[in-house]
Amino acid sequence: MNASATPPRGRARLIPMRPRDEHEPGRVASSLELFFDLVFVVAVSISAVSLHHALTEGHVLDGLRSYAVVFFGIWWAWMNFTWFATSFDTDDWLYRVLTIVQMAGVLILAAGVEPAFNDSEFDVVVYGYVVMRVAMVAQWLRASRGAGAMRRTTMTYALGIAGVQVLWLAWLLTDGWVTTVGLVVLIAVEVGIPVIAEQSGTTPWHPHHITERYGLFTLILLGESLLASANAVIEALHDDEALGPLISIAVLALVVTAALWWIYFWPHHHEAIGSLGASLRYGYTHYFIFAAAGALSAGIEVEIATLTHHSELSDTAAAFSVSIPVAVFLLGIWFVAIRNCADSVVNTVVPAAAALVLLDPVMPIPVTLTALVLVLVVVVLVLRDPVPNDE
Repeated sequence: MNASATPPRGRARLIPMRPRDEHEPGRVASSLELFFDLVFVVAVSISAVSLHHALTEGHVLDGLRSYAVVFFGIWWAWMNFTWFATSFDTDDWLYRVLTIVQMAGVLILAAGVEPAFNDSEFDVVVYGYVVMRVAMVAQWLRASRGAGAMRRTTMTYALGIAGVQVLWLAWLLTDGWVTTVGLVVLIAVEVGIPVIAEQSGTTPWHPHHITERYGLFTLILLGESLLASANAVIEALHDDEALGPLISIAVLALVVTAALWWIYFWPHHHEAIGSLGASLRYGYTHYFIFAAAGALSAGIEVEIATLTHHSELSDTAAAFSVSIPVAVFLLGIWFVAIRNCADSVVNTVVPAAAALVLLDPVMPIPVTLTALVLVLVVVVLVLRDPVPNDE
């Protein structure tokens, strides 16, 4: 909020927390939001590294399960903060303190990632998650005081989130099949809270602001793949025998990451969240987009480990660790942002490309087919784009 538009502060130096104007001009991500994202870099990085280790050690199913659960906690906490901020951000001292408490929760969650992967111990992950969500409850309760017609909505959020956190702590006491069933049920309840709450009155969202936030988080995740590309070069400098393949992986990983960036930002994302249903679809599908982007960096690291003979996986399985995340990323972004604004050519090429990259494991040089297919997709998008993207 700029200084001229800031409401007067009360006796406690607090700004009344009222719904923000969804058409507010010049709304962009705040420095607090960018600072908030930094702790997620830590959590995402540790999760990707842990997935990489699990895959190279041959613990594929256990690794994928742990990654899916941990990444749910990361994604859901980030998304809830983001949508709350677009509706009620005041940027006063209490709002900042509660946001920093959520950041502390992210760091606690990050500390629990290794035990979750290595020993299936999710206690620390859940404790960190609960810290984040309790701070979110405080935000919703504060918002309810000035929400007006949306008071019922804000209270539904607060009470729903608070109740589920009690259930998460109780979940830690379960074992066996009860743990598995309980996990599925609790995740379903968590993602169902916004659907139920918004029926009482839709909270406002700023389309440009919210999609900018998603774009920035996507950049963070794709940055992990660039780090993996750099690691390939570093490994090459220490392994003369695999010099050529490792340099190839580094170059191809850069091409893939750049192409995914190009494809993600090709459509005008703000046009994809014009209704409540569309915004829910956009937000929820991004779980798969974000998780795939994070898994891509792990896949590149798996390829490096395979080339240097430090992996239990076969060459084919290692190649799938790259091609599957790319395919999921492509299908996700096509589903939520591209298909409704593209012509028939683009809507044929993008899903077809997602299928083609799954053939990458048959190629003698890892990631080659994936890179070529993605470059072709970018070429098609450039040729079929009627108006330059100004986002």
